[in-house]
Amino acid sequence: MNQENNWVYTDKLKEHFMNPKNILKDEDVQAFDGKGVVGNMKCGDEMMMLIKVDKEKQTIADCKWKTYGCASAIASTSILSEMVKGMRLEDAYHVSPKDVTKELGGLPVHKIHCSVLGDKALRAAINDYYRRNGMQEKIEKEEARIVCQCMNVTDHEIEHAVLEGARTFLELQERTKLGTVCGQCQDEAASLLEEYIQKHFGPEGQDQI
Repeated sequence: MNQENNWVYTDKLKEHFMNPKNILKDEDVQAFDGKGVVGNMKCGDEMMMLIKVDKEKQTIADCKWKTYGCASAIASTSILSEMVKGMRLEDAYHVSPKDVTKELGGLPVHKIHCSVLGDKALRAAINDYYRRNGMQEKIEKEEARIVCQCMNVTDHEIEHAVLEGARTFLELQERTKLGTVCGQCQDEAASLLEEYIQKHFGPEGQDQI
């Protein structure tokens, strides 16, 4: 099989996978100002993100990372680490998977969830920097909220299902089992489904099934 002819990713993604930028090698982890570690057990990925901060400007001076993940996770984190250098902490905190995917020139829909690891680890690293420097008031907490009480399904799980490909309420139910007992959560869950599709895929999201 000719692997080159069967490559389904963009050339930019391929470049960042084959030659990833800013991978942590022999650097001392303790020398960094913030550290974030996240894992995605469903995908089998784990990510560590480290940042150095220009404390006068409150910008990211350097960004290193390490992951045990797929090609999409590696490429997404590589390009994210380039994107945030020189960026204000407040702006870097709100870089989304959609921003990363756009910078890569697109990702297959079933791999979008892999791009979430990097931005989650980055937010954790920024929060760690704030915590170390007595700036707790700047920490933004991402607390999960239960939407389906019967099946204990949270808004985070609904968002993750969208990132993994759910586009209809039926597909959301198949992935999470929400709304299968009393059904009282269906309206809220359907609203969140649409919100997360718009957030991560824009108006064209409904066509990416």
